[in-house]
Amino acid sequence: MNDKIHMSLKGHFLIAMPGLLDPNFSRSVVCICEHTGEGSLGLVVNRAYPTLLSKDIFEELGIDYLPEKADIPIFFGGPVHMDELFILHGPPFDWGPSVIIVPSLAMSNNRAILEAIALGKGPDAFQITLGCSGWGPDQMESEMMENAWLSTPLSRDVIFDFDVDARWEAAVRKLGIDPARLTDAAGHA
Repeated sequence: MNDKIHMSLKGHFLIAMPGLLDPNFSRSVVCICEHTGEGSLGLVVNRAYPTLLSKDIFEELGIDYLPEKADIPIFFGGPVHMDELFILHGPPFDWGPSVIIVPSLAMSNNRAILEAIALGKGPDAFQITLGCSGWGPDQMESEMMENAWLSTPLSRDVIFDFDVDARWEAAVRKLGIDPARLTDAAGHA
């Protein structure tokens, strides 16, 4: 019998500590979309590809798009499933199968929502990501114990209202911490 109690971090941000040097996650903010005893899945919300835009995705998939929808940034969601698109979005949630993360945020991975976005009929708030972040059983918890990550309940405004370059600092401030004072030194009692 497994006596371990699992606390889910679904609906939280993982915020990379300054000492996390992995180039995939340095100064990253990850929205945890699913977290069970089998592992975790999240999307990095503060790393846009410098040259990849929505028109590139729409054209590759043969999706018609309005000219004003051609320059939507595409985000690096993480180093897993780098050939898959994930859309982090607010309501409505009727685009086909979606994972509801919190009542005001979902993750979808289907063509219907992409087609709607391309024609200006998608959700008002969304982020298109290529790839995702994944952790095996207990891996994320272990990394947190090693002082690689902080966590806080997610905040839609960090994802949708802050400039990409300001999201890490905004997420840290949600914890009541001045980012300039944050170090990678761990304290243990």
